[in-house]
Amino acid sequence: MTLKLTGLRELYADMRTKGIKRYKFGFTYNSVSFDIFFFADETPFKLMFGVKAHNFYFEVSVDKGFVIDTNLGDKYTQLRKILGLQYDPDNPFKTFYFFSEFNNRIPKHADDKNKPEPSDIAYYRRDIEESEKIYFMGWRDNEKLKEKVSPENLYKTRMLLDYGAYLICKRKNISSRWTPDKSLAQSFYLPD
Repeated sequence: MTLKLTGLRELYADMRTKGIKRYKFGFTYNSVSFDIFFFADETPFKLMFGVKAHNFYFEVSVDKGFVIDTNLGDKYTQLRKILGLQYDPDNPFKTFYFFSEFNNRIPKHADDKNKPEPSDIAYYRRDIEESEKIYFMGWRDNEKLKEKVSPENLYKTRMLLDYGAYLICKRKNISSRWTPDKSLAQSFYLPD
């Protein structure tokens, strides 16, 4: 079943006005707090729902017209359990209701302070190289070193930073640099 996220359209319009490509906000359902990440730099757009207390996340593609598929596949059962809902054949949990409630609570305006840090996203994305290195530390020009950017580094750049940065790095043979030490972190900027 599909659902049109009308609330996301309003948030996206405000994000565009303010030049924000990625946004983070909270959502609570059945007393469970979710971190929500909206990636408007990808095609299709993506929504990521994360629950730190359960080390759980899932992603949903946002197609043209802000339409999502409410079917979560193999994540359905885990989400139901995290929400504390028992299986009831007479009244089964429907993700359509979950996403409808989410749609009603999407903020209409974007706050510059709610741009996610790479480390916020990395908490949930453990499928990246050197997953303990979650703080952005700048760029490395592989041309000068006569080396080649790795596919794994490009993937990490795309997942944690920005799709535009990924494209620049791929085209110019640049690697993103990372550290586990928060004190060495730099603010994200696009490579030259």
